[in-house]
Amino acid sequence: MNPTPPTAAPAAAGGRRPGYLYHKVASHLAANPDRMLTVGEVTNAISAPSTGAVFEALKKMAAAGYATHLTGPHRFQITQAGIDAAGTMPPPAPRTPRSGSSSGRRQPVTRPNGDLYFPRKLAGATDVDVLRRLRDKRIPVLLYGPPGTGKTALVEAAFPDLLTVAGTGDTVVEDFLGNFIPLPDGGFEFVYGPLVTAMRDGRALLVDDATLIPPKVLAVLYPAMDGRRVITIPGYRNERVEAVDGFYVIAGHNPGVHGAILTEALASRFDVHIEVTTDWDLARHLGVPRPAVEAAIALNADLAAGRVSWAPQLRELLGFTRVSKTLGPAAAVANLVGRAPQEDREQVLAALRQRFGADITPLTLGKQR
Repeated sequence: MNPTPPTAAPAAAGGRRPGYLYHKVASHLAANPDRMLTVGEVTNAISAPSTGAVFEALKKMAAAGYATHLTGPHRFQITQAGIDAAGTMPPPAPRTPRSGSSSGRRQPVTRPNGDLYFPRKLAGATDVDVLRRLRDKRIPVLLYGPPGTGKTALVEAAFPDLLTVAGTGDTVVEDFLGNFIPLPDGGFEFVYGPLVTAMRDGRALLVDDATLIPPKVLAVLYPAMDGRRVITIPGYRNERVEAVDGFYVIAGHNPGVHGAILTEALASRFDVHIEVTTDWDLARHLGVPRPAVEAAIALNADLAAGRVSWAPQLRELLGFTRVSKTLGPAAAVANLVGRAPQEDREQVLAALRQRFGADITPLTLGKQR
């Protein structure tokens, strides 16, 4: 049997060689050098079967400097380097050191706002990796834990194509599906909501504070999440919307927030429930003073025991550090007391006084100098 020539590449699915889709994507951008193109526009133009695969190819181009990448929505435009590359695949990126390697810490992931997220251990991997694997298998995840523990930051780090619905008691179906907006000429135009956009573009959708949303409103998600992956828009000609590959729903739940109710209908839609707590070692690594971390740990023990209804999490500790650098430690401690609910203030004061000294009061305006 003759060996395969070393120059022959294995065929991909459908008899196509690896890089076939990437070359089509790059060629289409090169044919439209003056345009910013959305993922959906590129997918339709090249008749690709998967918006998610096109998005991955576009991100690969952007990472190599072959395309400019803008968000809100995601748009791409070829660069001169991309034109010069003539559709060839970029060289492989350097591998990120694994946990436990000589680097000692998994490399941080940049969120859309430019802040860094430091991945944490989960199920034998990192939280970012686990969420991406669950998305690949279409397994919905519910993240739960106190506000400020990093649930939203984790999802943003895992999914750069993320869209978000911020849940409140006033959230309505139109916040998911879209609504008519007035035009300057007196007419109206229907603007699709984040659920529709995520389904059509194969993007991830975070329903933040999902348990604050009325159950009747949340029901709009269910047919998009089950085997049907189809919804209709009653307010716009009963238009039918089908989810393409890459579409994914993830939700956040804050159990201790007033009005948050996790119904059986909602809980059963998410096959994986992950508790998100504050990483105290990370807080120290990010420069939070040790006394503040120790006070927060003690208050969180009180929170778990039901003795208080609030305790500072990573968000408050990072805020403490910023205020301390700007106004000084005394003002930062006083401000942390002021952030506590009135009913918990004495316990918070006691924990802070034990570690920072007795002369602590909430940050309050005094007399004129």
